[in-house]
Amino acid sequence: MKNPYEERLATQDPLAALDETPERIRVLVGRMRNEDFGRSYGPGKWSAAQLLDHLVHEEMIFGMRVRMALTVPGYVVQPFDQDKMMAREGRHTGWEAFDAYYRLRRWNLPLYRSLTPEDRARRFTHPERGEMTVGDLLTVLAGHELHHLAHLEQIAGAK
Repeated sequence: MKNPYEERLATQDPLAALDETPERIRVLVGRMRNEDFGRSYGPGKWSAAQLLDHLVHEEMIFGMRVRMALTVPGYVVQPFDQDKMMAREGRHTGWEAFDAYYRLRRWNLPLYRSLTPEDRARRFTHPERGEMTVGDLLTVLAGHELHHLAHLEQIAGAK
């Protein structure tokens, strides 16, 4: 399985990135005004508030996938369409979305940190990506988050 976000992560430890990136986002969000959350990083792209909603979705889904992969023999991931999910999402303020994302990450981090090498090597199947490990999942999540951090930095820097 090729990680589509591995260039974002480079050589950084995924757990370190999963710990540090929310803090970087917290600093950016702390500098934003209400109107900044409605801005996008490009035409037709999600706004800052929508990006934060998306990070909430990812944190919920990946946290559950890790738990399922660790506890369900022969686990097969249920894929989802991020655009359809976003279209169905109720609108939250950027502050609400950030708060949900940040709290979920703080909830998931102790589990992620507790994983043994055997846990990280635990295999499951993703219908679109093939066989993966829990470690792969954490690496994808960390790189994906850095991918969207760059978008939030663009929005925050465009004031």
